[in-house]
This record gives sequence, C-alpha cells and structure tokens, in this order.
Amino acid sequence: MIEEQKRVIYKVCYVYAHDQDDLNDLFQEVVLNMWKGFPRYRGDSKPTTWIYRIAMNTCITFLRRSGSRPQTMPITADVAGRLADEEGRTAQLKELYRLINQLGKLERALILLWLEERSYQEMADILGISRANVAVKLTRVKEKLKRMSNS
Repeated sequence: MIEEQKRVIYKVCYVYAHDQDDLNDLFQEVVLNMWKGFPRYRGDSKPTTWIYRIAMNTCITFLRRSGSRPQTMPITADVAGRLADEEGRTAQLKELYRLINQLGKLERALILLWLEERSYQEMADILGISRANVAVKLTRVKEKLKRMSNS
C-alpha cells in the first residue's frame, strides 16, 4: 500500500516541508503513523482517503510543533522526479507549490486533494467538513490562487 501511494504521500509532505530533510522526516513519520494505525483501519473509506488523512494530520501536527509556516522549498531533481513525470512542468510546479505554501492549512489540504482529482465527497471525508463546504472553500481557494499568481 505504501509503495502504491508513495507519490501521494510525498506530495502531501512536500507542501508542509521546510526543506529536503523535513520532507524525508515527514515521509517517514507518515509511514510510521500508517503502520501504527493500520490495525484500526476498518475499511469504511478508501485506502487513499485513509492515507490522505494520516498524511495531512501528520504534517499539520509537524507544522504545529515547529511553530512556523514552511518556507518555499526549492525543488531538487529528486523531488521533481517524484512530483512530475514531465521535465517541462518543473517550473510550473515550483510556482504552484510556492503559491500553495502561502495558503492556510485547510486551504493547502483542499487544493492538494483537488489537484489529485479527488471527489468532493472524498475531500469532505478526508478533511472532516461537509461536501457543500468543500465546494465553497474550493472555489474561494482557486480564486485566491488566481489573484496571487496575477500579483
């Protein structure tokens, strides 16, 4: 399961990491929390939904403990290979993640899920908010990102 979802886990960790070391530490922490939590996984949700919840909760807890917002982390060749399959998209990804890093915790989580093409219901389940709230917040986040990219 971890091997199949490695890319998803790295994406979530990347948004919350300060640097490459944080990224690696967060990934390990998420995997550890998945390992610890697996006996309690009842299968009520899709495995990817469960993994997203663990990854986001782990990263948000890390952020609270560190007491700061992450700085923009430069995309290294290693990270770029994990995040993008096409070389030409690295600059776009770097800019997108720079903007996403400026968002609040919930906004970051929401846009990440949207970029992963998760359904509104999956987003609601992962984030613990209503489906209607997902739609409203997602519209606002997209508008905010557009404004941020134009300034």
